[in-house]
Amino acid sequence: MNEYVLTLSCPDRPGIVAAVSGLLAARGCNIVESQQFGDRESDTFFMRVQFTEPGGADPDGLRGAVAALAPDLGLDWRLHDLAVRPRVLILVSRSGHCLNDLLYRQRSGLLDIDIVGVASNHPDLRPLTQSYGIDYHHLPAGPGGKAAQEAEILTLVEHYRADLVVLARYMQILSDGFCAKLPGSIINIHHSFLPSFKGARPYHQAHARGVKVIGATAHYVTADLDEGPIIEQEVARVDHAHSPEQLVAVGRDVECLALARAVRWHTEHRVLLNGDRTVVFR
Repeated sequence: MNEYVLTLSCPDRPGIVAAVSGLLAARGCNIVESQQFGDRESDTFFMRVQFTEPGGADPDGLRGAVAALAPDLGLDWRLHDLAVRPRVLILVSRSGHCLNDLLYRQRSGLLDIDIVGVASNHPDLRPLTQSYGIDYHHLPAGPGGKAAQEAEILTLVEHYRADLVVLARYMQILSDGFCAKLPGSIINIHHSFLPSFKGARPYHQAHARGVKVIGATAHYVTADLDEGPIIEQEVARVDHAHSPEQLVAVGRDVECLALARAVRWHTEHRVLLNGDRTVVFR
């Protein structure tokens, strides 16, 4: 059996579920998971259907059938073959906790992805990366500056045929042009406090203000710095007894959790963009 995920969005109206399920039934497909959501604010319908198709069936024929249905319903759709593992390129700087977590989850089977390479503006995490048998690329900002560095990253994306770029504590701001080339295909993780502290040593700032909750936000990268559509957030309660160093340790844990969930949901095709927000079918 071939297994696929169909994701779609369209103007909300009666008969969408019936049309999609009828199309699949006519081709002998079996739906194993189906989720949908109608957003009343935007009057938009979102759907994720996971299904099997009899072996020997023509995937191009399946795509053609969905494409034929799309104009009538106004579908924006994607069909994903679950036999194809998403290919992920990770960008890092010096902090290795998120990278280490993703490498472990991939090797242990908790993330059904292929981490095809790691690139960094520092050489520090080469030993960790290569211990997993994965290529490491040191891309310092050379004479050509940021533009040349980003061009090298895009070359790696093309070389590895990466489906997703993950910023695992990559402490460089991506240019608007870079973000525009990979819309909806870059995920970032950053600390997120109540209140929020920006700039250097955020956990020390949080300690000085006596915060009671710290957290992390995983989101898609857009031209608006740290303002892209949110995929997942994680929080942890802290108190007066936590030192700045302990806050850093707690923060690293929540960053790893939020990023891993975001990567998993994205690569399982569970995240659909809804303007500046996301619909996440968990």
